[in-house]
Amino acid sequence: MPREVEPSLNEKQFFVKALEENLRIDGRAFDQYRELDLEFGDELGVTDVRLGKTRIHTHITAEVTTPFPDRPFDGLFTITSELSPMTSPFFEPNRPSTTEILLSRLLEKTLRRSGALDTESLCLIAGQKCWSIRADVHVLSHDGNLVDAACIGVLAALQHFRKPDTSTEGESVTVYTLAEREPVPLSLLHFPYCVTFSYYSSTVEEGETVTLLDATLLEEQLREGSATIGINRHGEVCQIAKLGGVPLDAVAFLGCVQIALVKVKEISVFVSKRLEEEAKKRDKGGLMAELSAENDRVS
Repeated sequence: MPREVEPSLNEKQFFVKALEENLRIDGRAFDQYRELDLEFGDELGVTDVRLGKTRIHTHITAEVTTPFPDRPFDGLFTITSELSPMTSPFFEPNRPSTTEILLSRLLEKTLRRSGALDTESLCLIAGQKCWSIRADVHVLSHDGNLVDAACIGVLAALQHFRKPDTSTEGESVTVYTLAEREPVPLSLLHFPYCVTFSYYSSTVEEGETVTLLDATLLEEQLREGSATIGINRHGEVCQIAKLGGVPLDAVAFLGCVQIALVKVKEISVFVSKRLEEEAKKRDKGGLMAELSAENDRVS
């Protein structure tokens, strides 16, 4: 596997000097996110998230399948991620890197294991047929903080997606096309987002730790530790991932949780606003208008 290009000595020294003067290279505050942009595709369940220069494409699909034997009343929800050589020469096809594995696991813990999607609502016939919802996450540009951007993309795509309507008679299930019936939104129970902090040992005061939010790729390469907090806007912590690195003071870490809560509330408002704008855009002679007209003609 090719090695990732490491920052030069000059870049390291410049970064450390900036931290000593309480500055970030891109001019942001220590607890400030980069500019966030969210676009939706022509197809339902497709999102394009840009966080600074990091760009992630998410696509939601659904198909009827058989539930797991030990979960006969639940549908399936899976998240897959892909980092191709197009993103960086460091990534190889069909050979997951550590970055890709960590991304998949954190999304899995934050979204699937926390019960963000109501899988019981995906059941069609107990033990026989259910919906399988799949979220494909493609990293198009990697400039740090993939986890936060991917989590925003998946949650926005789940809210934007509509699965085909169905009817059940006995043990047979009828799946209606978009022309026959309007598709149905997914049932989401809560909306947890990830907020990632990076830690650096302070050279000004021994024992002090500098904390940066939403690190760029350079800042990630130079950090001495990180923590990802999965939390929803109600303050319910879904997961905390602290994978080694510098030790943290408990009180300081609780402060990070409070900052994460504030940021998640801001992100939730932003995503809801973009979803409302997208819904209005589609209602103006878009897909829903076409479906309504088609239903009127059929009836």
